[in-house]
Amino acid sequence: QAQLVESGGGLVQAGDSLRLSCAVSGGSLDINGMAWFRQPPGKEREFVAALRWRGGGTWYSDSVKGRFSISRDRASGAILLQMNNLNPDDTAVYYCAAGRPIVSTATTARGYSYWGQGTQVTVSS
Repeated sequence: QAQLVESGGGLVQAGDSLRLSCAVSGGSLDINGMAWFRQPPGKEREFVAALRWRGGGTWYSDSVKGRFSISRDRASGAILLQMNNLNPDDTAVYYCAAGRPIVSTATTARGYSYWGQGTQVTVSS
């Protein structure tokens, strides 16, 4: 059973950068991909970015494409989300997810079995 712990959230100003990290422990053999989702205030959870290291593939939502970058630290197994040129619309609780997604489920919550508790990102204008 994998456990995920996010870190790196905080309060920043528009135009700033922030890097989120998601540490994984246990159950690593049951995982071949990870993703970030976010839930803005008063809205539903939405897909942000995903990476699959067995089978390949990276995916980004249109709203973050060109500004955010997802990567994996091979030494630690952690998933990173580099967020540049942040704007107030990026304000949300960011969740890390892990599982065995296939191409058709990589951008959906049902593609992932394990979830972190979330980290708050607030962008002021």
